[in-house]
Amino acid sequence: MKRSIVWFRNDLRLHDNEALLDALRDNDEIIPVYVIDPRLFLGYSTRNIRRTGPHRAQFILESLSDLRASLQKIGSDLYVRIGLPEDILPGIARECKTRYVYCNRERTAYEVDVQDKLEHALWTIGQEMRYYRGKMLYYTADLPFPITHCPDHFTSFRKEVEKFVPIRPPLPGPQEAIPKLTADIEQGEIPSLESLDYDIDTVSQLSITLRGGETEALKELNYYLWETDKIATYKKTRNGLMGRDYSSKLSPYLAQGCLSPKLIYDEIKKYESKRQKNDSTYWLVFELMWRDYFRFMAKKHQNNIFKPSGIKQVDHVAGFDNQVLFDKWCNATTGIPFVDANMRELNATGFMSNRGRQNVASFLVKDMQIKWIWGAEYFEKQLLDYDPCSNYGNWNYIAGVGTDPRSDRYFNIPVQVKKYDPQGEYIQHWIPELADAPLDFLINPFSVDYGIYDTLDYPTPCLHIKNWN
Repeated sequence: MKRSIVWFRNDLRLHDNEALLDALRDNDEIIPVYVIDPRLFLGYSTRNIRRTGPHRAQFILESLSDLRASLQKIGSDLYVRIGLPEDILPGIARECKTRYVYCNRERTAYEVDVQDKLEHALWTIGQEMRYYRGKMLYYTADLPFPITHCPDHFTSFRKEVEKFVPIRPPLPGPQEAIPKLTADIEQGEIPSLESLDYDIDTVSQLSITLRGGETEALKELNYYLWETDKIATYKKTRNGLMGRDYSSKLSPYLAQGCLSPKLIYDEIKKYESKRQKNDSTYWLVFELMWRDYFRFMAKKHQNNIFKPSGIKQVDHVAGFDNQVLFDKWCNATTGIPFVDANMRELNATGFMSNRGRQNVASFLVKDMQIKWIWGAEYFEKQLLDYDPCSNYGNWNYIAGVGTDPRSDRYFNIPVQVKKYDPQGEYIQHWIPELADAPLDFLINPFSVDYGIYDTLDYPTPCLHIKNWN
């Protein structure tokens, strides 16, 4: 009897899952396992920020339920455990007399540490790990350079890769029923948010309707391309702030591996051949390339992406430890309407537009002059689509310690509001107490007389920014 474990991680899908397909091909039976690691779900950062907030936790639990249902339809199941993977998986391996643990490799510090500990634990009982890659558009082996020589600027990377490296087609999901597992092993319940110590009232306030899971991911992809043709205007709408369709909303599914980037690329190519090809269809592929690039940077620079000095290893990085100001930023009480509106959306839904992320990050780092690491850790908690490489890579970029060739990039909030929310509709949607506030105030609170605060139920600005006047 050839029996092995398939360890699901950030790859919660059946389609384009090389680890799963290889395990099915080389074994008589497989044991699909997901381990809920309390260090991620219940753990806190050094700044006492919970690593996984309720929105993402709910999304992951929904994704697990969907994956279990999909596996059950083809004769298998998903075995769920709570604990440390490096302890849980060797226990199952020993009990069920397996051969290997198949999994998709991760590249950042915590995940690598878990992989190393697990590999050692398996080695002590005569078993091994088999690694695959499941989150990227490009295979590392297909690149025209070793990762250590990957360009530190995206444009250089794109020029070397885009026209010369083919993107492999996505792999199909299992085409036949999976043989029934003969080992006697408990299925394990998918826990509730309450059992993981989350505030249910917070989650009930979700105003975005994305549900986790491969099934929903495929529906969203079909909706954005084939049902609505929204991809055909993506480049024009991608800097939008309100509504379902200004962006694809595929990033949460990519982050949890419910959707393969190669499948997205493949569907875009089909769309271009059957409907239309333009700058917008290209631009979604462009964004997928950025996502890959941040992952390559994490592999090249390793833990430097998590350090204040970033991948540039800057000698002196500006930033203060101002907890009072930081709390105002987190709680959307800065007194700057555009910043607060975006932070309210993030706190309420786990999602924020790319334009909003750039603005609130710039405000924290450049205007409030607070350490960028603080903001990155708060995003890690709140974002539905959190991915360590993309999150910390983007914060490196904004802070001037990453891949941005400009170290002085700055987002002037009033200029941004005039361009992306010229009538203040987004601001008033998320801050309804400003429904009757004059537009000039919404754009720049420093442009009006402070007497206006006598008529508003809204905080005064937490700091004065002279260059906005």
